[in-house]
Amino acid sequence: MINTPKRLYVNLPGTTITTAYTVPALTTTIVKNIHIANNTSVVSTVTIHLVPFGQTAANSNKIIASYPVKPNDSISVDLSSVLHSGDTIQVSQGTASAISVYISGVECV
Repeated sequence: MINTPKRLYVNLPGTTITTAYTVPALTTTIVKNIHIANNTSVVSTVTIHLVPFGQTAANSNKIIASYPVKPNDSISVDLSSVLHSGDTIQVSQGTASAISVYISGVECV
């Protein structure tokens, strides 16, 4: 098995839930860190789902649910969550262009 450290997602998510990352076929991904920064002077929220293949964000695991991030502040979440082929990470924020998200992990093939 080959383990490759990866940048899974780096972007400003939209205000509606969107797919940030999909686990490739024949791959297992371990999400290791999520870094969230609020780049504005107002509080904004962020939501992150880990969605098993075949499910939707509405009935999946919210690992961060409408979390308020203070103005010009950041948080870092260390974890070890396993995702399988076809599973997705889905993200959204409460205020357009306020929150930047960086998700890193390891792909195991």
